[in-house]
Amino acid sequence: MIASAMSPEVEGVKTRLKHFWMAGDYDRFSRYMESGARDFYERLEITPGCQLLDVGCGSGQLALIAAKDGLEVTGVDIASNSVERARERAQAEGLRAHFEEADAETLPFEDASFDVVASLIGAMFAPRPDLVAKELLRVCKPGGTIAMANWTPQGFIGQMFKTVSKFIAPAGVPLPVLWGDEPTVRERLGKGLSDLRLVRRHYTFSYPFPPSEVVEFFRLYYGPTNRAFGSLDADGCERLRQELEVLWSSHNRAGMECTTVLAEYLEVVGRRA
Repeated sequence: MIASAMSPEVEGVKTRLKHFWMAGDYDRFSRYMESGARDFYERLEITPGCQLLDVGCGSGQLALIAAKDGLEVTGVDIASNSVERARERAQAEGLRAHFEEADAETLPFEDASFDVVASLIGAMFAPRPDLVAKELLRVCKPGGTIAMANWTPQGFIGQMFKTVSKFIAPAGVPLPVLWGDEPTVRERLGKGLSDLRLVRRHYTFSYPFPPSEVVEFFRLYYGPTNRAFGSLDADGCERLRQELEVLWSSHNRAGMECTTVLAEYLEVVGRRA
């Protein structure tokens, strides 16, 4: 495990990020994303029996799919409530999967511990991306797979983050969506890989309610949006709500009573050198 001293500033950033991701109810939020998680997982074509690490596992949406498929699964996340929920879900479904609270920048595992190291919209939010890249590479076995799905700057979620950041932006955090920029990913991971494939894909957000209710759903259950609204006064909340409703409505491919939005992400699949 890489040991790195943290300045008080970095510790403060990490504390705020943890509060962000523990706010709301990520388990309820992520249930609408399980179809996209399965699509991402199935494209990896992983052999049953492999050891998989899910970094930024949330409440287990990717890890539990892998566990059902016969993989030896470990999931880590900084949000202790999500980790606990993932454990509960695994136990309820009788799945062999281990979950623990851990930081993507200092993974508590030996070198070359996993055949597959994956992160589905998770590790991209850690504040020191160079350390994240080193850790993903370090814990992956030579010849193993490193796989990520990261929102792009140009895509819908990148636009949503940009909208929210006009009202509140965590100080000292590099833009998470840079993990969705091809040259940046090649710079961060390329030297440790013998092969790297980058493909832009779309994650489908589909809800059986209109865009205005989607915004409310994000406000209630998606931690960063929950914290953004919670930090604003009544006027700020109303302006943020209006801008988000316009954004969701303008990208909605469904009728007035439902919402379907395609959100671009960069699929990163590499082979550890």
